Amino acid sequence: MSELVLTDFDLHLLAEGTHYRTYEKLGAHLREVNGVAGVHFAVWAPNASRVSVVGDFNRWDPSAHPLTRRHEAGVWEAFIPGVKAGALYKYRVVGPDGRFFGDKADPYGFAAEIRPQTASKVAELDGYEWHDADWLASRVTRNHAIEPMSIYEVHLGSWRRRSDAKGDWLTYREMAPLLVDYVQEMGYTHVELLPITEHPFDGSWGYQTIGYFAPTSRFGAPHDLMYLIDTLHQRNIGVLLDWVPAHFPRDGHGLGYFDGTHLYEHASVQLGLHPQWDTFIFNYGRLEVRNFLISSALFWIDRYHIDGLRVDAVASMLYLDYARKHGEWTPNRYGGRENIEAIDFIRLLNDRVHAEYPGVPVIAEESTSWPMVTRPTAVGGLGFDFKWNMGWMHDMLEYMEFDPVYRRYHHNQITFSLMYAYSERFVLPFSHDEVVHLKKSMLAKMSGDVWRQFANLRALYGYMFGHPGKKLMFMGDEFGQWREWNHDVSLDWQLTENSMHAGLQQWVRDLNACYRDEPALYERDDSPEGFEWIDCNDHESNVVSFVRRAADPADVLLFACNFSAVPRYGYGVGAPVSGVWTEILNSDATAYGGSGMGNFGSVETVPVPQHGRPYSLSLTLPPLAVIAFRAPRSETPAAEDARAGTTRATAAMSTADTP
Repeated sequence: MSELVLTDFDLHLLAEGTHYRTYEKLGAHLREVNGVAGVHFAVWAPNASRVSVVGDFNRWDPSAHPLTRRHEAGVWEAFIPGVKAGALYKYRVVGPDGRFFGDKADPYGFAAEIRPQTASKVAELDGYEWHDADWLASRVTRNHAIEPMSIYEVHLGSWRRRSDAKGDWLTYREMAPLLVDYVQEMGYTHVELLPITEHPFDGSWGYQTIGYFAPTSRFGAPHDLMYLIDTLHQRNIGVLLDWVPAHFPRDGHGLGYFDGTHLYEHASVQLGLHPQWDTFIFNYGRLEVRNFLISSALFWIDRYHIDGLRVDAVASMLYLDYARKHGEWTPNRYGGRENIEAIDFIRLLNDRVHAEYPGVPVIAEESTSWPMVTRPTAVGGLGFDFKWNMGWMHDMLEYMEFDPVYRRYHHNQITFSLMYAYSERFVLPFSHDEVVHLKKSMLAKMSGDVWRQFANLRALYGYMFGHPGKKLMFMGDEFGQWREWNHDVSLDWQLTENSMHAGLQQWVRDLNACYRDEPALYERDDSPEGFEWIDCNDHESNVVSFVRRAADPADVLLFACNFSAVPRYGYGVGAPVSGVWTEILNSDATAYGGSGMGNFGSVETVPVPQHGRPYSLSLTLPPLAVIAFRAPRSETPAAEDARAGTTRATAAMSTADTP
């Protein structure tokens, strides 16, 4: 019986760093060899002097199952008969100098014990019966740049928990119907999961990954996660994975000093140790390490049908001096601060994902002004599909914390983002990072008394959905969680029984519905033709007004945003089209907890030029509110009624009128 499964060609590809399906060969795989069932183990440890498998099937005896070294690629392998799914195991790796640094979890393991235990677990990924073929077929042809993308960011460990005294986690399967129903009801297009890759410390929220091929066992087995994703797909909801190639923790059973040397991480402290997070940094210049990370990215798309990756902490990868003081970093070969090896890796990653999985976006959390993040690698870009607009987020949150009396002095904070809005393809993020570490919840950030806090938050969300860029909102933001997010407990769902919180939740629901219904809000997000200021200079009134346009010239929306606490009557706004403009959104409607001011559902232009437009509208602007109108169209009444969202918005506005 042959114990060797890796072919010479496998070893050749591994050595040159082009085996992008390494997860099919390395790790623990259930197989039959000459009719005998067992598990094939393979691990990359080129500098080790000895490697063996220890597990519950051999009483953790390192002498029982030594592995055979394949010198061509530094891989050790063996087939062990009789080992079954569910078996626990680690690798006993002895360094080149004979020292033993502790048993290691499998870098390519498909499952692991629940913390604080640290063994890998033999898992069968095949056998799950997927029901999302139609979704996957449609995904290939998708162009997210011209489609609506409203993302609900979720931490599975704290979205909902059991209602008993223990408050334990729900499983992937238990969460599936609850999450799917809620996300569909709220109108989000995608769910973004905070890292579900296996991690030892709950408080890292998954961002200190140990298992780059293993879903966390906190919520169940691999097939259980597949069931959750499959259920979302069957309801036409995409699933994005927060993925962490920037660093990894120093836990003894992890990747650090894996074979007694700096294998996955740089040997240099300046390159291999992150001073801010006390974590190891990958050696992006090593071919096998690139292979490992790219295989991980492709693995989640291939085996778990993930629809996109949000790449964490990209800025920390791009700069050699990130979080380092003078003298703590060494310039690159050109004398600059750019991490050339990491840049090459990022471009290769994006090219591979796009080549193998068209329609799967890769999104960068990149917080600096690095150029061309979302431009193709062929023209010198990094190749991402989208980038988080951190500048817009910080400006808007700071602006909304000011009392309206002082906002006139900070008007540029709500307009500056349009100076660079088309330099990249952006996602507008209100993420988990903004509601932790004493930053306060989104609702608690808002200025004023309780009524004004809700009004301010509704206005902020209204402006967000009118502003160019895809949308992202962290769980709990949509109904106004008062306290900061705590990963150890469930969201405060009981708040939705309060009318103000329920009103905010309804407002987000209607914003999502309008966003999906109106091509003007998404088709031209990355083009100046999709946005046009009407008036961005009225800082004395704290008012901005603008137009959004779709590819169809007849699809035009007009937004008026009043960030003052004073209602504006007869407020003149220039209009590019004559006729009756239909009020489709009003954050001050009583249905949302507002005061009920509005424009009786519509307003007609007058032939008076204003703001450089041939017509004008005389509007009632509610305090701390955003209102939006759809331009008149030359359609029959039946066709107009068929336009989604009209009756919805009109019904909400029926109690939002003022003489």
